[in-house]
Amino acid sequence: MTAGIDTPDRRGRTGLDRYGRDLTGNPRVRIRDVEVLSCDWYVLRKTTFDYQHGDGHWSREQRENYDRGDGAAILLYDLGRRTVLLTRQFRLPAYVNGHPDGLLIEAAAGLLDGDAPEDAIRREAAEETGHTVGAAEHVFAVYMSPGSVTERLHFFAAPYGPATATADGGGIAAEGEDITTVELPFTEALAMIHDGAIADAKTIMLLQWAALSGPFRDTAHVSRHQGANAVEPS
Repeated sequence: MTAGIDTPDRRGRTGLDRYGRDLTGNPRVRIRDVEVLSCDWYVLRKTTFDYQHGDGHWSREQRENYDRGDGAAILLYDLGRRTVLLTRQFRLPAYVNGHPDGLLIEAAAGLLDGDAPEDAIRREAAEETGHTVGAAEHVFAVYMSPGSVTERLHFFAAPYGPATATADGGGIAAEGEDITTVELPFTEALAMIHDGAIADAKTIMLLQWAALSGPFRDTAHVSRHQGANAVEPS
């Protein structure tokens, strides 16, 4: 008897080895086996499959994939004051891979945990920043690390201001979260991408969307002639 397969794991799940076995969308892929390597909280699987290459020959392949569920992220912006509201929190994987202190500046984000994407991101925004936002604009949905992680992240944007500030935020202490908010002028946040002060992919994507086609599309571009940190009006 194996937890997560024929007996419940600590999240009450069984049948985790069935995930992905019945895929039929690509005739050049034949799933042969799915092995659960870990299901302590999220799920690590090793999938064996046959793959038909472009020249017609078949090969037997194996890939590990990490399943943590899908998630959502949101850029909170104040168009009148031309600011964005971000968060700062400790990220161990970044810390062990070269980030000087592991404290990353990020857009509010979290896992869906069974909720619809917009419901989930409204929940996360309230928990992390203390702002209860109204309708959020869906920007796009992307696979963030498709070589190894199954997660698809839904991106949103919504205005914030004094009227949306309904709580303190800070995350859920019982889950070990210790989150602070960081309010920045939008042009400063853009410049922080170029000097490395903002190094989180989802946040960079949202900020660049906001500059190219979002609420700040008329704002600024980073001048290549005045250095990486200079921002001038377009």
